[in-house]
Amino acid sequence: MKPFLLLASRAEDAAAEDEYAAYLRYGQLAPEQLRRIRLEAAPLPELDLDEYSGVIVGGSPFTSSDPPDRKSDTQHRVERELAGLLDRIVDLDFPFLGACYGVGTLGRHQGAVIDRTFGEQLGGVEIELTEDGLSDPLLHGMPRRFTAFTGHKEACTTLPSHAVLLASSRACPVHMFRIKQNLYATQFHPELDAEGLVTRIDIYRHAGYFPPESAEELMADARRYTATEPMKILRNFVARYAG
Repeated sequence: MKPFLLLASRAEDAAAEDEYAAYLRYGQLAPEQLRRIRLEAAPLPELDLDEYSGVIVGGSPFTSSDPPDRKSDTQHRVERELAGLLDRIVDLDFPFLGACYGVGTLGRHQGAVIDRTFGEQLGGVEIELTEDGLSDPLLHGMPRRFTAFTGHKEACTTLPSHAVLLASSRACPVHMFRIKQNLYATQFHPELDAEGLVTRIDIYRHAGYFPPESAEELMADARRYTATEPMKILRNFVARYAG
C-alpha cells in the first residue's frame, strides 16, 4: 500500500513522538506506512499526492483564530503552506483527516467561523453523533454516544452550508464534520488515550490551556476516563483509503 502522510507541528519532541506513536498504534500502521513531516521544523516540501493513500493533520499548539500580530513567523508559514496544500486536497477530494487542528485548518479554508466561543478544557467529554454521523462510513461501528479526549482554545462556531455536521458535544456544537465525500475534521482527538493525555498535560502545563497549578488534578481526572471508540475513526480511515 502507499503510505499515509502525517503533518505534525508539535515543537516538543516528547509530544511529537508520543503523537506519532499513537497514530501508528491506533491506525494499525507500520512506520513505513505512515510518513511524518514536522511542519514546525522546516518548510513543507513539494508533495506528490499520488504517492500517498491519504493525509492526516495532527493536533497543534497553533491557534488559527489568533490575531495575525500574535502569531509567530513559523505559524504564519505553516498556515500558508497548509492553505496551499488544502487548495489541492479539496479540489481533488483527496482523503484527508484533520484532528483538532484540522478544524482550524480545513474549517477556515472552507469558510467556517473559527473562534474561542466553544473552547473546552483538557479532559474526557461525551461526543454524540448526528444522523449523518451514524451513516458516515468513517464512523462505521461506532455508538451514537462515546467518550473522547479533547482540549482546545478555539472551535467552529458556524459551519459553511456545504459542510456536513457529524458529531457534537454539549459544550461544543461542532466536533466533527465532512467536506465533499473524503475530507474530514474532528475537534476531539481520535488518537488520544488517557496516558497520552497525561503526557500532553505534563508537556503543555505552561502553554495557556489551563492554569499550571491544576496540572496534577487534570492528570488524575484524565485517568478516570476510558476512550476506546474514537480510535475506530483512524482504523476506518486507513481501511477505507489504503491503496
